[in-house]
Amino acid sequence: MAEMSHPAMPAMPAKPAAPTGAERARTMLAAAGSVALTTTAVDHRLDQVVVHTVDAASRLVLLDPADDLLTAELAAASHAGLAAYVEVTDVAPVAVRDRVRARLTLSGRLTAAGPGTLVFRPAQAAISEDDKVRTLDAAALAAAAPDPLAAHEAEILCHLDTGHADFLVELAELRHPRALSGVEYVRPVLLDRKGIVLRLEKRDAHEDLRVPFLAEARAPHEVGHRIQELLDPAAAHTPH
Repeated sequence: MAEMSHPAMPAMPAKPAAPTGAERARTMLAAAGSVALTTTAVDHRLDQVVVHTVDAASRLVLLDPADDLLTAELAAASHAGLAAYVEVTDVAPVAVRDRVRARLTLSGRLTAAGPGTLVFRPAQAAISEDDKVRTLDAAALAAAAPDPLAAHEAEILCHLDTGHADFLVELAELRHPRALSGVEYVRPVLLDRKGIVLRLEKRDAHEDLRVPFLAEARAPHEVGHRIQELLDPAAAHTPH
């Protein structure tokens, strides 16, 4: 890529540049359309169990998959329910190498909750991301809130990927001026209220680079302004 000259990037905010593990886990749960469910009694696994809702305490209401073995297990379980695991896989909406961004595993109890529904109550969680594993208890998970951009992340990332490749290159250069050596493409792979993660693709390898926003984006329409603040701080604060 040709070298470009830009003004120095504005100072990064003192606040954490990325969501906490609990916030990331809550966001993954909020965005999950389905999960993998494993019961421990007979090590029975069901993939693609549909998530109906996730409440404020991080309890998952699942649509009963009408599986005979699961039905029998629940019928034989105590009032406390069935020990089980729930797994969520977070996949980047943009087609890049290694699209799995994170994996979340929850351990807890599963109970029947009326016709056609099950309730999973998590007791502990582990999130694997960036080659690190963080453990969380139920209280930390319940206290965290999902990211406000989660429902729109895929749409915004795909829009940036297909229509604003030049902005992505500029952001990468501003964050890390020497990062683009040998890079063929810059792709957006993750977005949250605190910033955007760019995938720097080389011929046989890649690197992810987080670019923090100067202020949090609390709604989808603020994302463009947060990016503009980084690329051209003076223009971003000019009244329209």
